[in-house]
Amino acid sequence: MTTPLIAFYGDDLTGSTDVMESLAMRGIETVLFTDLPTDAQLARFPDARAIGVAGTSRSETPDWMDANLPGVFEWLKARGAAITHYKICSTFDSSPAIGSIGRAAEIGRAVFGGRPVPLVVGAPQLKRWTAFANLFAAYRGETFRIDRHPVMSRHPVTPMREADLRRHLTEQTPLPVALLDAVALLAGDADIRLDAILRDDPGLVLIDVLDAATQAAAGRQLERLAEAGCRFAIGSSGVEYALAAHWMTTGRLAEPAAFAPLPPADRIAVVSGSCSPTTERQIRHAGDNGFEPIAFDPRAFVSGDTSAIEKVEARAADALSAGRSVIVHTAMGPDSDLGPELSGTEGARHAIGRGLGRLQAGLVRRLGLRRAVIAGGDTSSHALRQLGVHALTTRLPLPDTPGSPVALAHSDDPAFDGLEIALKGGQVGGDNYFSRIRDGV
Repeated sequence: MTTPLIAFYGDDLTGSTDVMESLAMRGIETVLFTDLPTDAQLARFPDARAIGVAGTSRSETPDWMDANLPGVFEWLKARGAAITHYKICSTFDSSPAIGSIGRAAEIGRAVFGGRPVPLVVGAPQLKRWTAFANLFAAYRGETFRIDRHPVMSRHPVTPMREADLRRHLTEQTPLPVALLDAVALLAGDADIRLDAILRDDPGLVLIDVLDAATQAAAGRQLERLAEAGCRFAIGSSGVEYALAAHWMTTGRLAEPAAFAPLPPADRIAVVSGSCSPTTERQIRHAGDNGFEPIAFDPRAFVSGDTSAIEKVEARAADALSAGRSVIVHTAMGPDSDLGPELSGTEGARHAIGRGLGRLQAGLVRRLGLRRAVIAGGDTSSHALRQLGVHALTTRLPLPDTPGSPVALAHSDDPAFDGLEIALKGGQVGGDNYFSRIRDGV
């Protein structure tokens, strides 16, 4: 098998497809596995130049990370890529108890030889920027410091209360975080400055990304760091965007790949566990454009209320049989989040994701659907595993709403093999996202 340019682990599924999309758009054949593949599954993609594994660590505890991440990192290390990327959300939302980026850094350093860990979060393509270590993100046409962001500052699980990513990480790890800021990055002596940082042997090295120039410069420094032995990196898909920008300047990448248009589908099934106001607007838009929204109490998944689950599946199946697309959703915006109520029930959020996945799988199999959508980053991570899909490749990137591609499912089960499936994070996409996936691109 070809030695990949890059290997990656995504801390949730939609983050993983974000990486897959960013690479595929630039002509880098990429396969994303939903778990560590068997030798036979890996052999089906002999020409892949990027290999990823979609995980769930964004919604897991440090103890879970200690038990699960070392083995995955060792497997990725064995692929021989110059850089192995631990992919995190571009909003950096994490905490000492859930989705700890600091703990992931500690584990990755141990597996990859104890060298400093490059950290790249800014990705202008996603409207995320880092300046002097502070993270900024856009929302509805405005740009906010992440601790003042209308959504991320009040995330139901991991609210962001600190914009300086160095300070944010001090709550998660004792590893020191050095900074190569945007001014230093573009200075004539940037290499000398970075080499001086490395001599101090920090735990992590945060590299600012503000625009196209700093992005390409960050990609160059990522490559230099890998040559210096820093082969494990952490960041958003800004890591891939930066590397690709650098590789384009060096001629390492050829022309971008071409993808066939997505034709209209007569009907699609959507399941959503997202509490985001963005997804709320998308559901309302879809309801005004021919979809049948079906609200469902997520507590039924947690309690195992099979009667309620069977009823909602039957209602969705009836609508699909009548030729209508459906959206089964467990929330409508942040005010409907039942997190505080369910917080005392261990594994409640995971149960909701798995329940929506089983519901989606039943609808796809029962109705013979060939296109579907799962909304919500954490939801997607747990839901897709219920469909028997072992790998995804890019069916069609959506460059105007990056991070939400239509993927092609690979499965040993004919009901799901070849399924066109879009997996979108809560904050991703325009108001017409669901209608657009149904109507074709």
